[in-house]
Amino acid sequence: MACWAKLESSSWIYPTALLSLYGFFANCRVAEPFLTPYLIGPYKNISEEVATNYLFPIWTYSYLAFLFPIFLLTDFLRHKPLIMLQGLFLVTNYILLCFAPGLPAMTFLQVNYAVVTSSEVAYFSYIYSVIPVENYQRATGYLRSAMLAGYTFGASLGQMLISLAGVDYFYINAITLGIVSMAFLISFWLPMPQRSLFFKGREAAAVGPQSQQEGLPGPNRSEEPVMYKDEAGSEREKMEHDGSTGWCRGENVASAAHLLWQSFKESYSSRRLIYWSLWWALATAGYVQIFNYIQLMWNHIEPSATSSIYNGGVEAACSLVGAAAAFSVGHLKVTWTVWGELALGLFSAVATGAVFLMAFTSSIWVCYGGYVIFKSCYMFLITITTFQIAANLSMQCYALTFGINTFVALLLQTILTFIVVDEAVLGLDIVTQFIIYGSYYAAISVLFLIRGSYTACTSQRSPELTDTKEQEPSVEVISAERF
Repeated sequence: MACWAKLESSSWIYPTALLSLYGFFANCRVAEPFLTPYLIGPYKNISEEVATNYLFPIWTYSYLAFLFPIFLLTDFLRHKPLIMLQGLFLVTNYILLCFAPGLPAMTFLQVNYAVVTSSEVAYFSYIYSVIPVENYQRATGYLRSAMLAGYTFGASLGQMLISLAGVDYFYINAITLGIVSMAFLISFWLPMPQRSLFFKGREAAAVGPQSQQEGLPGPNRSEEPVMYKDEAGSEREKMEHDGSTGWCRGENVASAAHLLWQSFKESYSSRRLIYWSLWWALATAGYVQIFNYIQLMWNHIEPSATSSIYNGGVEAACSLVGAAAAFSVGHLKVTWTVWGELALGLFSAVATGAVFLMAFTSSIWVCYGGYVIFKSCYMFLITITTFQIAANLSMQCYALTFGINTFVALLLQTILTFIVVDEAVLGLDIVTQFIIYGSYYAAISVLFLIRGSYTACTSQRSPELTDTKEQEPSVEVISAERF
């Protein structure tokens, strides 16, 4: 008990450890790599065409509808309630998969899962409101590692249970239900943050927009943390009460809107940051689309009903390779401000080749290999991108940039889904879809090869100008699995 009390009194270890545990169990989804075989198998009996052209697009449309409201609610309600909501909907997700039959139930499942994915912003931003700023880097690394470890462990466990023990898909989903229920229970123990980024409460609202603008934390400015621990003092209790009762006041809403606008202008004030954000949005839209439909491609090449599948092993391998790629970014002695944009173009070109390889091959192992190459390229590049953006913005602006870039990516993905996948428009087969996704990535690679070559040539002609304008960041950021 003494050790637990000491841990709980820590300014950052306790919330970081709890949130890391939550991230591990929430992402340890043993059944996720085998979702498509489960849906089109005898348990749900949904055809491949219905899953491709009707069922999966519903998640994309719902995700787009929920993302921005949940982003605002995350800050308004101070993160923890949204993390608990994500845990609850994860549990509901696997209850539906285990026990709800029929297409209507699976349609509702897609809407339910959209709440889970749109609530990820609460997980990513929670920790910055409860720990001191000097621990941001270490805490971020632990949280990303916990997510990745959970996903790798879950995918590996699922593959071993199916390949070695012959466990049925239903029991794989039941095991996942138990694991994500642990995450939901852990969310209750998370400490409640005493502040939000934009909705500052009555006292902050009374300060006025001008003062908030002057106090806006910049890239090199330290931001004083507000601890979650209740220190026996009436002043803190009064501040907490004032903050909770002042949220809905007109002055606070106006100041929150003004602060959002100021953060938006700071986030996109640099042309270089706009280019990085553009790649983030474009590439993430294509990545999520391929991530969503890759199991259908695998099932098309090698039907799960008549052959052994290794989806879990491939996803686990992708996670490990992606982790190594992400880790390498912080240790490579490369001036990313100069060569980063060219790297975006080069690795996007490699990813393009991998997507075309998946589209045209008839070998499941070649398709598996193409997916590992594609996902590793994306993980490497998204790490460089988050590294560049986070190193040049305050955490407040980075949270907003994360939300906006994700929203734009989702909007592009929705357009792709509506035109290419939805049965109401083209409703293309899975192979043709991947040919279009390969062409999409080819356009991205050409765009950034041209831009990167121009930036590199300009910096070589006038290196001293580049050095004065851009300083190489020294902050390591580990990429998220999806964003």
